[in-house]
Amino acid sequence: MSVLSENPRERKDVQYHIQCRPGDVARYVLLPGDPERVDVISSFWDERREIAYHREFKTHTGKYRGVAISATSTGIGSPSAVIALEELARIGADTFIRVGSTGAIQPEIDIGDLIISSSAVRLEGTSKEYVRTEYPASAHYEVLLSLIEAAEALGARYHVGITASTDSFYVGQGRPGYGGYEQSFSRELLHDLRRARVLNFEMEASAIFTVANLYGLRAGSVAVVFANRLTDEFEVVPQDSVAKVANEAVRILTEWDEAKERRRKKYFYPSLVSE
Repeated sequence: MSVLSENPRERKDVQYHIQCRPGDVARYVLLPGDPERVDVISSFWDERREIAYHREFKTHTGKYRGVAISATSTGIGSPSAVIALEELARIGADTFIRVGSTGAIQPEIDIGDLIISSSAVRLEGTSKEYVRTEYPASAHYEVLLSLIEAAEALGARYHVGITASTDSFYVGQGRPGYGGYEQSFSRELLHDLRRARVLNFEMEASAIFTVANLYGLRAGSVAVVFANRLTDEFEVVPQDSVAKVANEAVRILTEWDEAKERRRKKYFYPSLVSE
């Protein structure tokens, strides 16, 4: 059996898809889908450099308020998002924050608001390749708390709750396909999820959460609202707010991780930083 085909690398230690090697990325990596969003995210850093740009995977590494940080784009959907997570984990990353855009399905959520996912409905197929469907897709509580803390500190309008992650932007999210194609289940999907208090649709969080938990890694997600499916609004708003919250969450996580190390604690708890 070829070792190269089992663990593909083009050159020594270079990951096949993201084209990065050990030392190229920080332990904290932000995961936008759109490669252009990497530029938005890193524009707020103290320093940055482009490490690689191959296919949909663009990686920047630098420092934000003195903290080592990276961002790698993942393209659209869970398959490529998990490829990025797999290869980033192999070269030393252990904490991931999806930084995305999303469509809300609750009427009180406005265009431009942020949604911080506490967990996700696994309507995508990638995570099913890793573990049975009953396994929960949940954000790591430390990443979740850091995103809430960052949103509060920056005065962002945000919501916290359950996300639905799909593999299809159209029929899979209750939109008609080409020529008006639909299935009965897709007609009712949005309303069923809304009644279940799900906040939004997107396409990566559940797979990122699931695989990160299986590997003992940490993951969370924050997304800016471009659409509200109930009010029939859509606008591609500036993404500065979601980028700033994600960056600040990394700084907060670093502070908490350092506090855990000083106190020799495995888990973060709020009074740890005030004791």
